[in-house]
Amino acid sequence: MTLEKTGGLAALICAGTYLFGFAFLIKWLVPLGFGTPTIDAAAVVQFTAQQPGLMVLFNSVIYILNGFALAVLVVALHTSLRVQAPAWAAVTQGIGFIWVGLVLGAGMIANVAVEEVSGLAAADPVGAAELWRILRAVELGLGGGNEIVGGVWILCVSGVAYKSGNFGLLTAGLGSITGLGGALTLIPSIGETAGVVFGLGGILWFVAVGVRLFRTARRPV
Repeated sequence: MTLEKTGGLAALICAGTYLFGFAFLIKWLVPLGFGTPTIDAAAVVQFTAQQPGLMVLFNSVIYILNGFALAVLVVALHTSLRVQAPAWAAVTQGIGFIWVGLVLGAGMIANVAVEEVSGLAAADPVGAAELWRILRAVELGLGGGNEIVGGVWILCVSGVAYKSGNFGLLTAGLGSITGLGGALTLIPSIGETAGVVFGLGGILWFVAVGVRLFRTARRPV
């Protein structure tokens, strides 16, 4: 399989992890207040202690699988862009790898939180809830709720790819909206809404990029 096809598959995997995350949130976590200021930490701890494997699966898909697929996509896009824009391609690769590291770090923190609060929940539920809040804050700071680095990467890739002719207007436009949504998660008053824009826009952008890379791979040399 060529790097373009591998990158296209990686982009579709990234989109799939976002879809999985949204579905899981709606079914299991939204009733616990996930994504709102009124999140019920005690209920989350109780759910985590009862279903640790389910939470590890959730974290591993949305963070770990996503992070490794993203790393492949970063390399594939860098390779695609470096002929027309070598300097900017290097910039996008650097930012992309920073995002990969943050996503993987958030996933490891989230899985550590599952292990720690599950073990503490029965003996000290109040302490387990407080520990979960602390580890959750670290997770969100790394990348679970703060999407600035991802937003900047998508903006940069979309801009460079459009200017160099690698992306069409639709893909670049999706990237601009998605990237802006990620950057705006910095503002607390609109962070939740911006995060939804980033997540939903990211699904469409990853699909568009995946299709683009598969089409590029089919071009005759």
